[in-house]
Amino acid sequence: MLKLLLQLFFVSFCFISGGYNIKTGPGCMIELMKFDMGGSAAVFGAAKALGQIKPLGVEVNNTDAEGRLTLADALVYACNQGAEKIVDLATLTGACIIGLGSSIGGVFTPSDDLAKEVFEASEASGEKLWRLPLEESYWESMKSGVADMVNTGARPGSAITAALFLKQFVDEKVQWLHIDMAGPVWNEKQRCATGFGVATLVEWVLKNAS
Repeated sequence: MLKLLLQLFFVSFCFISGGYNIKTGPGCMIELMKFDMGGSAAVFGAAKALGQIKPLGVEVNNTDAEGRLTLADALVYACNQGAEKIVDLATLTGACIIGLGSSIGGVFTPSDDLAKEVFEASEASGEKLWRLPLEESYWESMKSGVADMVNTGARPGSAITAALFLKQFVDEKVQWLHIDMAGPVWNEKQRCATGFGVATLVEWVLKNAS
């Protein structure tokens, strides 16, 4: 029997009004930063659906955190709890929106097996995903002269370096997959959240819970 441990990462963003707006320029999307909790919302929605469906053999844990630094802490925590597989979702980079547009989530994983499972789930759910490379040579831009690493690398390939940052905090024995959902989390025409990721997570857990 396949044992799955679903770790839920709630990555919230505190949007503070007032003061100076230091994030300006074309494409800064400062007025839409409230959707940075979209990854959290998707995992929460999946947890709610799974709680109602009550599939066998699934453990659901919640953590409420903020940003990739705390997401890194959550990945370490999940590994320490004995998770065999981890799927995290986050509105992590604007670069993924530039690369894949507003309808497709970017997938990063060193595990072909886990990628196959999640893509089969996304096909069933109808949510669009595209696998992007974890190019290890890009890690050079993440190195620091005074610390183990920096939390942001060079602008080119920044969706990849962001995923590489998260990868540093995952045990090599754990199958891990990261979904950058910054694009499909928001419907610009309707000005509303899409709930992207919920259906795929539910499908994935149901298909692999036995």
